[in-house]
Amino acid sequence: MTASVRLGTCAWVEKGLIADWYPPHATTAEARLRFYAEHFDTVEVDSSYYAIPAERTTHNWAERTPPGFVFHIKAFGLMTGHVVHPEQLPVDLRPLVDQVTSRGHVVPSDALRDRVFARFARSLEPLRQAGKLGGVLFQLPPSTLPGRAAWQHIDYARAALPDTELLIEFRQRDWLSHDLRDETLDSLRERNLTYVAVDAPHVASNNVIETVVAATTQTGYVRFHGRNAATWNHHGDGASSRFDHLYSDAELTEWVEPLRTLAQTTSRLYAVFNTNAATQGPDNAGRLRQLLDAAGVATTQAIGPAQRELFDT
Repeated sequence: MTASVRLGTCAWVEKGLIADWYPPHATTAEARLRFYAEHFDTVEVDSSYYAIPAERTTHNWAERTPPGFVFHIKAFGLMTGHVVHPEQLPVDLRPLVDQVTSRGHVVPSDALRDRVFARFARSLEPLRQAGKLGGVLFQLPPSTLPGRAAWQHIDYARAALPDTELLIEFRQRDWLSHDLRDETLDSLRERNLTYVAVDAPHVASNNVIETVVAATTQTGYVRFHGRNAATWNHHGDGASSRFDHLYSDAELTEWVEPLRTLAQTTSRLYAVFNTNAATQGPDNAGRLRQLLDAAGVATTQAIGPAQRELFDT
């Protein structure tokens, strides 16, 4: 079967969206998510990278979205090897922190890591029970080099989240170098792990992987980071600066045929935009949908305002 492209954004509560995209009456978290679900039928949760969501929160997400809506959840930073501070951990897990660096970053013990993965898995259950859980985005740090240690870390995550689809995003260039590309993709296939393709600035930097269009499971997944080379490695300005990019039609059209190809080889296909300055996320996603539809590449449609009343009842 040919998959239909499901489009969305990475997060739905960015400041620019609240200021300029949501209608004036959407003043609560519930109203904003319901409005978002009128326009897109999938979203990537970014806040879970900074703190593990409470089960009550994920229950509310499931309740506030229509049938068939899909959430992809970004793994908590400690799970992927990123630095975290003790205060980012659930309160009851903080006593398990027995070592921090000079900068106050948690040095995770095996016991703490086990508990964090277990707590994260538990937080997903309301979405799983509602049939609205897509995958967990396992975004590796740019410092994670290809090799045995990295694969052991990935294998641990696979074992710790056995019933969850893992979406693997590499951020170190060597993983998809000419010499390692086939090995990397084959290793994902062997482990039944979903490869995440990216569209990113064309810069000669080790923290930007090459755009390689491929699928290693029945899920195709593409993240659009924008092409703002000028701000890519600027730190301290926030994500809205780094991913500040409104795609041109020419740039988006480059993806029409690759997405058509992915649609023919997968049963699920997602294209999500991490461009989160102002209204760029929904603007980019909406325009790509128009271009795909015009080219005869099937896309899914959200419930739309006209169907909102049916969902609310």
